[in-house]
Amino acid sequence: MASASKTTKFNSGFRWTVYLSISVIILTSCSFEPQIKSPKNIILMIGDGMGTTQLYAAYVANKGHLSVERCKYSGFALTYCADSLITDSGAAGTAIATGFKTNLKMIGMTPDSLPRTSILKYAEQNNLATGMVVACDVTHATPAAFIANTLLRYNYEEIALDYLKTDIDVFIGGGLSRFINRKDSLNLIDSLLSRNYQVIYSLDSINSATGDKIAGLLYDIHPPKYNDGRGDLLKIGSLKAIEVLKKNKNGFFMMIEGSQIDWAAHDNQNDTLVSEVLDFDRTINSVLDFAEKDGETLVIITADHETGGYAIIDGDIGKGIVKGVFNSDEHTGVMVPVFAFGPGAEAFTGIMDNTDIFKKIAQAFKFILN
Repeated sequence: MASASKTTKFNSGFRWTVYLSISVIILTSCSFEPQIKSPKNIILMIGDGMGTTQLYAAYVANKGHLSVERCKYSGFALTYCADSLITDSGAAGTAIATGFKTNLKMIGMTPDSLPRTSILKYAEQNNLATGMVVACDVTHATPAAFIANTLLRYNYEEIALDYLKTDIDVFIGGGLSRFINRKDSLNLIDSLLSRNYQVIYSLDSINSATGDKIAGLLYDIHPPKYNDGRGDLLKIGSLKAIEVLKKNKNGFFMMIEGSQIDWAAHDNQNDTLVSEVLDFDRTINSVLDFAEKDGETLVIITADHETGGYAIIDGDIGKGIVKGVFNSDEHTGVMVPVFAFGPGAEAFTGIMDNTDIFKKIAQAFKFILN
């Protein structure tokens, strides 16, 4: 009987030792499992019309270097819209901004004219700061997709009014005439001032701006090409926006657009195209510098579509020479690149639909969608 008792005690003790060892192993394994961190801030950067060939042309012209190489995660986005394989910036912008496909030239709504909430507006609803910096008129198609709901992308004065229906903290670009020289005779500058915006009219005034809400309407309609003297509008405006938006303890969402890559491709201008991509890439570098230092910012870099059917036919990386040709002066139907940097970047790999960009941003922010 004594022997049986000792055996029972031994078996019982042995089982507890095994259970304890397994528990320790499990707990130790869990403690070393990498945790996916949610970002506090998200910066979405869109190179309008920027396909992989446009990027590679800039890489060659820059003698084998681009700032976007700093991104360790990459993929591709499908660009077709609801009624066409070949999208435009209105439909593509809407897909990225709202997560819904729509018809050509429509903004912020589905093909049945049902308005959809953009990621920028969801950010506002969740008490985040918001901003946009673009190298075009702020009522143009891509920025409009984050602000407005309208049947036609060319309803510029209506889109300008929609800025007053949001609580966006910073927006910088062109488009002053949409706010003052209007058919309805409204002076939207007065409306912006009454809403505590500091209204800025020149690039030189951006750095000295001190307002917590900034409306930078730097040109009557569009800023000039980079080669025609636009300067570092995109970089300076983006850094000023970050400076303002990061004051919000809840975080922020911002969209930055390299708008005129598209226009250079429409015009089949190789040198202009390269200079626009490089301007966008220098802005990317400054944004990534901030994100790297901050540690809580996810940066996503993509395009709405490719423009020009661009192809490289000759060049020299050592000399920074690139020769490209265009197969079209319109948009094309190819996939576009997606790059990501920072917490949550691993979600932006593989082939995704452009609507998935909205969904992945919403998921990273842990938004509850309507």
